[in-house]
Amino acid sequence: MNRILFEPAERRGGEVRLAGPRAHHVWAVLQAQPGDTVRAGEIGGGRYDGAEVVLSTPTECLLRLGEPAPPLLRAAWDLLLALPRPKCLRRLWPQIAAFGPERVYVTAAEKVEKDYWGCTWLRPDVFRPLLVDGLAQAGDTILPRVEVHRRLKPLVEDVLPRRYAGSRRLVAHPPRGGAGAAAPEGEADAGPGVVAIGPEGGWSDYELRMFEAAGFRRVSLGPRILRTDTAVVALLSLLSLPRPR
Repeated sequence: MNRILFEPAERRGGEVRLAGPRAHHVWAVLQAQPGDTVRAGEIGGGRYDGAEVVLSTPTECLLRLGEPAPPLLRAAWDLLLALPRPKCLRRLWPQIAAFGPERVYVTAAEKVEKDYWGCTWLRPDVFRPLLVDGLAQAGDTILPRVEVHRRLKPLVEDVLPRRYAGSRRLVAHPPRGGAGAAAPEGEADAGPGVVAIGPEGGWSDYELRMFEAAGFRRVSLGPRILRTDTAVVALLSLLSLPRPR
């Protein structure tokens, strides 16, 4: 937990009172005493790098916030993700939030199992705490906007071209025979854009043609078939790198 996050409703003027795991973290892990400072942040708001500890016990913590710094800048790339296996989705939520996209689209694909749509990890009340965990790890305060689209075609053909007109659009897919699309190097400062990552078996030929007709350029991480959570982290990491000059 690299930043202690709190909800706007928990703040009273210039102070915030914390309980539970966050208070215990300040007391046991940070070992902060009254007069020490910690890094805090309001979810959806500013960052407080010098929040003063007024009270610290195993069960309660009182912070005096001071002046806020602005939130971190959003990532240059949003994510479109074909719905993965439920356990994989649960692992992915914190990692996605840590990269700082403004929007995350969870959508269908031909190789997505229909029973995945009943998983609890698609419920906002379930995945939001996981997103908050990712923000705390990254020191961020702004939650990504999550949209669930049960139909891929209207999303790709209607929604995304309007939102990303003039922006980079990438679709990740393993190349056949070890050749084909290039890795997404040197793309980081070309955004804001959107990158689409499909099921572990890749997008279907029909889906790839649909993406390409909508202005998406095909990219690849190489000929190996990666797990979805590996591919998401690897691709977002590459896209976060600054372009060599």
